[in-house]
Amino acid sequence: MLDNISIFRTTPRIVMGPGAINGLGQEVRDLKATRALIVTDPGILDAGILSPVEVSLKEARVKYMVFSQVSPDPRHQTVEDCLGAVKDFRPTCVIGLGGGSPLDIAKTVAVMLKNSGDIIDYCGIDLVPKPGVPTIMVPTTAGTGSEVTPIAILSDEDDKLKKGVVSPHLFPKVALLDPLLTLGLPGPVTAATGMDALIHAIEAFTSVNANDMTDMFATRAIELIADNLRTAYAHGGNIDARSAMLEASLLAGIAFANAGVTAVHAFAYPIGAEFHIPHGVANTLMLAEVMRFNLVGNLAKFADIAAMMGEPVDGLSDRQAAEAAVDAVMLLAQDLQVPSTLSEFGITENHIDDLAEGVMKVTRLLANNPRAMSHKDAADIYRRVL
Repeated sequence: MLDNISIFRTTPRIVMGPGAINGLGQEVRDLKATRALIVTDPGILDAGILSPVEVSLKEARVKYMVFSQVSPDPRHQTVEDCLGAVKDFRPTCVIGLGGGSPLDIAKTVAVMLKNSGDIIDYCGIDLVPKPGVPTIMVPTTAGTGSEVTPIAILSDEDDKLKKGVVSPHLFPKVALLDPLLTLGLPGPVTAATGMDALIHAIEAFTSVNANDMTDMFATRAIELIADNLRTAYAHGGNIDARSAMLEASLLAGIAFANAGVTAVHAFAYPIGAEFHIPHGVANTLMLAEVMRFNLVGNLAKFADIAAMMGEPVDGLSDRQAAEAAVDAVMLLAQDLQVPSTLSEFGITENHIDDLAEGVMKVTRLLANNPRAMSHKDAADIYRRVL
């Protein structure tokens, strides 16, 4: 049946391992590019992570320019700011360096170098007319998986929402992952981004669009995160744990790029946009209660998640094991000291109705959810996290 047809896509070249950053200049050359725009944020500069990037580009004799004014949860206007700054440089390649925000801005700037109009016109699915200049994504956090997705998320402060640009033209040409670049991540950032990766994997696994291929990537991601996130958080210099987390983030990104994420992200977008809660924290706040709501949509798969996370499930019914999965993610978030209530960010009962309305606008993600959701359901879930 036509309904069973699925399409699987990902970044065509993935380079991963300690020291991989040293080959960046050659990757640019292999793309036949001579002028590279590096899109990053002030924290990357302060941490000294730009230095090996510059060394590699200089060794390859690649001209480059740095745009470092990307903020967390970047507004769509940042794309225009970057385009204005690089107009005379005329980049032939864009390098995204950092967490999800710089990577998403890099991807959108790359397509806007070859498309007219404003990036906000392209929020939605398959609205970008033409490919942009080629991109190389260098993640410095193990969380978003943006290096292998055709998605970029931008904040629209007028609508108090985060909006997605979804297009195959956003797929990077190269994903370059070097765990050495993640060794200096502070514990809270490690926790939030790691939980974000876990949520990508869980949502891809339970999406109505999941298939055997996406399940393979999602399953392995969940197992790697369950085994390594606590270690990466508690001992940030552990290169094995950092490598495993970077791999898990990549695998989760591949899974959700094809299966989609679900309602956890739909709940995170309104609170992230309006209250400026970091994306990984916003997702983690909502994870357990959205999972609890979704259990009945696919008890068997949620039960499988408990086993992937190392919970003892022998002798348990699917319902009992599924509930154990909810307990497991709550305990993990607790061990990582991620905030657990909306009230910690100034959210009150008075905000609930508007926030729930914001959830219902994220139809792109709710369509993937294993259980249909109403405005009342959304409001009730928010209340349980207050």
